[in-house]
Amino acid sequence: MSENDKAFDVDEMVRRAEASDERNMWLRVAAERLSIVRYVFLVQIEDGIPTAPQRSALEYADAVLIGWPDADAEDVVDVQSDELRTIAGHVKMMEEYITRFRECERENSIDDMTDVLIRISEQVAEIRKRFQPGFPLPTFAEIRRVVQEEWDEDMDRIDPDSSGNASDVERESEVEDEEQRAGGQA
Repeated sequence: MSENDKAFDVDEMVRRAEASDERNMWLRVAAERLSIVRYVFLVQIEDGIPTAPQRSALEYADAVLIGWPDADAEDVVDVQSDELRTIAGHVKMMEEYITRFRECERENSIDDMTDVLIRISEQVAEIRKRFQPGFPLPTFAEIRRVVQEEWDEDMDRIDPDSSGNASDVERESEVEDEEQRAGGQA
């Protein structure tokens, strides 16, 4: 049995949750863990222009976390032992992905961090669905499609003939301003 397996013995996790009468603790833990990973990811990508996959991963994590309920909220259900087992399995997977995320961070592999953030968000979404079954969560595919459309629109607005240096942008702005003034006087 590996160290990770010992730390995340599903049976033991279920027994502890039942014994402590804190069945909803995983709801709080999942949100906190995803929030931390999301922040680390954001810090890693903030120096550049995020790619469509990076933006999608971040948007998906945000969608999973938005409106996160308190454990005693009206729409949060009391989970039973069989559901606790399923939740504990998702917590175990989430923690395994977080371990992988830290490895990717040490390797400075943003693309791998992006993929792993998506996997962590999926596990947290599954945990949330068990506690809050009526809450409509989008899928990553839905988020990805919308973000890709936005990305494509943004890229279409970029002028390939522009060099992008400050003096050229200033000249282009002046020409556009003159054209607008000339159009307004006609």
